[in-house]
Amino acid sequence: MKRTNLYLRFAALRALLGFAVAALGWATPASAAPVDDARLAAASGERANWLSYGRDYGNQRFSPLDQINRATVGQLAPRWIYQTGSAASFQATPLVVDGVMILSMPFNHVAAIDAVTGAQLWRYEHKRRSPKMCCGPANRGVAVGYGKVFIGTVDARLIALDARTGKPLWDIALADDDSPSEHRDQLADDPFKQLATTGSTGVGANMAPLVFDGKVIVGITGVGYGLHLESARPNAPLGAVIGIAGRYGRPGFYAAFDAATGQRVWQFDTVAATGWEGQFRSSTPDGLPLHRDIERERRELPRYPQAARHGGGSAWTTPAIDAHSGTLFVGTGNPSPQMDDLSRPGDNLYTVSLVALDARSGRVKWHYQQVPHDVWGYDVASPPVLFDLPTPKGPVAAVGQASKTGWFYVHDRASGELLFKSEPFVPQHNLFTPPSAAGVRIAPGAIGGANWSPVSYDPGTGLAYVAASHVPMRYTVKEMPATAERPALRYSSLETIDEPNWGTLSAISTREAGRIRWQVKTDTPLVGGVLATAGGLVFSGEGNGYLSAFDAASGERLWQFQCGAGVNAPPVSYEVNGVQYVAVAAGGNANFGFRQGGALVVFALPKRR
Repeated sequence: MKRTNLYLRFAALRALLGFAVAALGWATPASAAPVDDARLAAASGERANWLSYGRDYGNQRFSPLDQINRATVGQLAPRWIYQTGSAASFQATPLVVDGVMILSMPFNHVAAIDAVTGAQLWRYEHKRRSPKMCCGPANRGVAVGYGKVFIGTVDARLIALDARTGKPLWDIALADDDSPSEHRDQLADDPFKQLATTGSTGVGANMAPLVFDGKVIVGITGVGYGLHLESARPNAPLGAVIGIAGRYGRPGFYAAFDAATGQRVWQFDTVAATGWEGQFRSSTPDGLPLHRDIERERRELPRYPQAARHGGGSAWTTPAIDAHSGTLFVGTGNPSPQMDDLSRPGDNLYTVSLVALDARSGRVKWHYQQVPHDVWGYDVASPPVLFDLPTPKGPVAAVGQASKTGWFYVHDRASGELLFKSEPFVPQHNLFTPPSAAGVRIAPGAIGGANWSPVSYDPGTGLAYVAASHVPMRYTVKEMPATAERPALRYSSLETIDEPNWGTLSAISTREAGRIRWQVKTDTPLVGGVLATAGGLVFSGEGNGYLSAFDAASGERLWQFQCGAGVNAPPVSYEVNGVQYVAVAAGGNANFGFRQGGALVVFALPKRR
């Protein structure tokens, strides 16, 4: 009994001291520097910390820590667990700043946690202004800088919290939700009408913001109109996506806001107000036929002069930034309406593109549209990654992007020139084939390939590690004749197929023009992300609850741990007082039917005696 009382008193004292430390600033060491532009620009050199979503401005997600390595990883075990209190899709990258972890949770709650003990220092409870969520409760993280924590919310707000206390400092609306209703009534007696809706057009933000040059950069999601329907099969991926032509949706955007006040500084609309129809390309920029009816599109163009106003182009991913040139690299989502293209002739610029922007003005420097006039849902969703590419003429500053189509694209960072694309890292079948009344089997489907999951890049070996999914889908177009109750209706659908699906973890050599060095096939689709470390390890989680460590050189699985819920978030690594930790969120993913939970699990090697 005396020992129990002593323990409780010690725990209370530790909690009190932890609160006092949090009230004074980020870190236990009094000499810790503030998180400013200089520190963020040099983040890759901070061994102990994880200062931004991709760890550094280049989104390399490579940790230089090596205490946990090939020889020691077999001893890795949980050190502490933080329970969020909600079981929902959990996709966040936790940040670690001088011994303090900042964790964003489903529904945009945020906590500051002692990174050694797991003790909560403060917690912000987000109160939504609207119960509607276009894209579910998940968010992918926060940004820190200038004494603040920034988060974009599911109800389309950008909020700045005091980093010491978690109290809101300012709170602004990113956009008004002027989106259309779901129009489910138009489906009449179609069997899809019986399936529950998991998402539809709306406005939200689930990407982690980015801090640069006194500004906070964030984008909005949910603007590409399409009904997302649950599967009729238990524990199966999303059942179907429905697209209906018409004046639905709105343009997406990335925007920069003054970090001190929240005032909007610039905005880049992901669908161009003028010139959005582009060149009417019959093929992708790398020469693959798109099977478009260009004559019909040109003929129909005058009927849809306002198509850009409903154009789509969600911002799913945290950008990368070249701080030296001041260039921001962003990815854009599918055009609107999703899949059905009758009301949006043309290339639909700048959707499904990698776009280079001037970070100080938002001006377009160049763009590469992976799929002009996309009708398959091939958003550029995985974050871009920056690296130097050795060539016979010297190093080239490059940007890579893992695509939903199944290739890792590598471009010249200054010009946008495509230098090469990798070997396919998932099976491809009927790529860019248009829909039919009978249905066409397509792989990758809209939820396959490299989805939003971030890659990791090892600057020592030049290997990019890509997590991806093989989830084929059937693409159908249906014509429903008019009746006395409703007009004629045409719509397109992408349905998951009752056949095996799986994941792939691939090591892609950027120094061998995209050759796949090794690949591991996993039991479930990989949706979450990758961490590579100087210990020769690659960490990645699966929807079945396992977090695994692989040999970075061979792909051999060296360790795994069952976390109790789907590990569908990117792992991170950090160090405090000479101890290396690995942390990952385990909360599952409803769209893939993965078991849901609400825990952050932190691992370390056994304590030395």
